[in-house]
Amino acid sequence: MISNRLICENIYCGMKMENRAVTFPQTQTILNGVNVPGVQLDDMQAILNMRDAWRYLMRTINEPVTLEYLCKLHEYIARNEALEWGKLRTGSVGISGTDYMPPVPVWEDAERELSAILSSNATATEKALNAFAWGTRGQFFWDGNKRTSMTLANKILISGGAGILTITDKHMEQFNALLLDYYNTGDSEALKDFLYHNAIQGMSV
Repeated sequence: MISNRLICENIYCGMKMENRAVTFPQTQTILNGVNVPGVQLDDMQAILNMRDAWRYLMRTINEPVTLEYLCKLHEYIARNEALEWGKLRTGSVGISGTDYMPPVPVWEDAERELSAILSSNATATEKALNAFAWGTRGQFFWDGNKRTSMTLANKILISGGAGILTITDKHMEQFNALLLDYYNTGDSEALKDFLYHNAIQGMSV
């Protein structure tokens, strides 16, 4: 069982990843169905989108992870937010703070790469971290890539009984620095090591 607190913390983490100006108590209140004065409507929509993605994840916890499944997660997360949602992007994007330009995704290539991650002999935790790194640097969608990659990682973790991935406030700055370095170098080991030691919580909490 996953506690409501862990899910709320994960949704709040998604907001902090995108530098959205919401607090944890505000996130909790919005998830409880109450409007919060002073919170922008698009921030409230982003929180509710992640809520719906989590609901979808839990309904489909036993379904296999595929590229189609990843696109469905993105459809929930980026609804009314990205240029398109639920579809791989068809043009170029830049990433703030780095000169790295992710290539325009090709469905067959992305499908093969994801399949290789999931079919490896790695543990569920390793697969989840590899999938997260792959999704964030691949930038397969116009927007919402970090949130979608985190949700994908959590699908893999929860299905394998391996916990839940959430970056807390105190680790967000270091996470952003390591992620930026990963964008620049393509070497994900330091990022994954950091996430393994600081961002995976047991589901019994």
